[in-house]
Amino acid sequence: MNLGLENKNALVCGSTQGIGKASAMALAREGANVTLLARNEDKLIQVLSELPNNGQNHSYLVADFQKPNELKTKLENSNLEFHILINNTGGPAGGPVFKATLDEFESAFTQHLKCNHVLVQAVVPYMKKQCFGRVINIISTSVKQPLDGLGVSNTIRGAVASWSKTLANELGEHGITVNNVLPGATGTERLTQILKNKSAKTGKSIDEVSDGMKNAVPAKRFAQPEEIANAVAFLSSAAASYINGINLPVDGGRTKSL
Repeated sequence: MNLGLENKNALVCGSTQGIGKASAMALAREGANVTLLARNEDKLIQVLSELPNNGQNHSYLVADFQKPNELKTKLENSNLEFHILINNTGGPAGGPVFKATLDEFESAFTQHLKCNHVLVQAVVPYMKKQCFGRVINIISTSVKQPLDGLGVSNTIRGAVASWSKTLANELGEHGITVNNVLPGATGTERLTQILKNKSAKTGKSIDEVSDGMKNAVPAKRFAQPEEIANAVAFLSSAAASYINGINLPVDGGRTKSL
């Protein structure tokens, strides 16, 4: 399927590694002009050099998602003519919700919801003028089924999902869709850390923990970042114009709820 992303401008957050990088690559392969956004400039420059380019205009922005006011200022001083926004950032540290500190909640809320909101407010005016926009939030299957040991993440991801659904209702009439992609266990640095933490907590080897997690997935394996990115690319396209306000699990069937 030709997704028709030529001449579309995409802003991809958290795009120096994992799902964010894979999403940037997928959109670039489909012809979009991609702007990478992350806090590490050296990594941004490296990924920029790797993006597929068939005469496209790729670029990058440096920003720290712990500093929403700074992010807002940088966006105001940049070209904000984006048709596609991919909201994506690293997940909060694991642990029981009962033991979480207020600072942990505040940090996660800033990183995941406040910065998403800053980005949406910055790019939506142009989307409205174009009568075309795609806002895709990379969240987690925890919005459908909370995950053990990820208390702060479960809480904040749920808030982002509700915010997203509300936006979808408000922006749909302007040709703008807002959807959430919910990755399952995916081969990223975050999964590596989760495996290490579970291994240390249970005394099992990392391979044993990994096999146990895979067995909980009907597909009996972890996802690759590119598989999540394929869903992101489709939802970014005109072909997905009537898909709005959904939570799309890409998890090999692990989530037990409908």
